[in-house]
Amino acid sequence: MTTHTLAFAACQGDQQAFEQLITTHQEKLYRIAFSYLRNEADSLEAIQEAVCRAWVKCSHIRDPEAFIPWLIRVLINYCIDEQRRQKRTTTSEQIEPVQQSIEMVSVQKMDLQTALDKLKPKYRHVLILKYYHDMTLTDIATILDKPEGTVKTWLHQGLKQVRVQMSRGGIY
Repeated sequence: MTTHTLAFAACQGDQQAFEQLITTHQEKLYRIAFSYLRNEADSLEAIQEAVCRAWVKCSHIRDPEAFIPWLIRVLINYCIDEQRRQKRTTTSEQIEPVQQSIEMVSVQKMDLQTALDKLKPKYRHVLILKYYHDMTLTDIATILDKPEGTVKTWLHQGLKQVRVQMSRGGIY
């Protein structure tokens, strides 16, 4: 069965089609969640929560062909909420760096991640989906529910801001 057929069946309440659809896209969902949360356990929890929300709400989708972009949007929204929650509950114990992890990650990647973290969310979302997940601008526009021209502008502005941040860090 095609993704569209599975999505239509899932939106009609077919649990098996829904499970197959999720299984087919689970790796993509994990990569997206991990790129936002940077933690395996949190990423898996985010996927679980997004899938539960999708199952409850999928019968309300007007266009079942847009199921996967809609699911990704649900996941991203959950990840953003989780980031906000974590930011509010961060304690000094959670801030202490793990030496082994720092040694494994290059300074350049840390600078890039820091630069991305400083971006407005709209720019960060576009850059993460485009360069970390190799999505087309059309797919990103569908996921973010924005016109493709807007996504192109956000991509350009986000790249410009990352370049500025990276040049301040002495990378360029």
